[in-house]
Amino acid sequence: MHSSTNKHVPWILSALLLLSAGLLRAEEEKLDPETKARVERFEKGPSTIDVSAYPVLIKANYEVFREKCALCHKLNRPINSDYALPDEWSRYVKRMMFKPGSNISAGAGKKIYTFLVYDSAVRKKAMVDEKLAKLTAEERTAEEAKIKEVLAGEPGKK
Repeated sequence: MHSSTNKHVPWILSALLLLSAGLLRAEEEKLDPETKARVERFEKGPSTIDVSAYPVLIKANYEVFREKCALCHKLNRPINSDYALPDEWSRYVKRMMFKPGSNISAGAGKKIYTFLVYDSAVRKKAMVDEKLAKLTAEERTAEEAKIKEVLAGEPGKK
């Protein structure tokens, strides 16, 4: 790269970050009142999780979660959300991966998903159980299998 181009890189990166932040704020302003109220409720809760008793791999995934997700929104939002089942987290993570400026790769997305499913199975167990009880037998079996894969440290194993 040419040296005169190098000195413009920080400015260009700053401009891109500001543009991304502006797009994300504009996206949040489009939320309907009910969704906006849910998000505000989630953001009032804790912004960190005590992962000290979690397995090493899950702790590492928590760091990816913290690093990537905090770029676009407060961590309180996913930590305190009413998402708990693997399919809910899969949809959420995929949606975030496609947001402008998220920079969440497929690999990072998988780590974030694994962390969120593990954390929900541990920290949100009552919510997971309540949601599982409302599913059809087939849906419940599929969700339970995904949870067991993550808890066994084998997400995605067939």
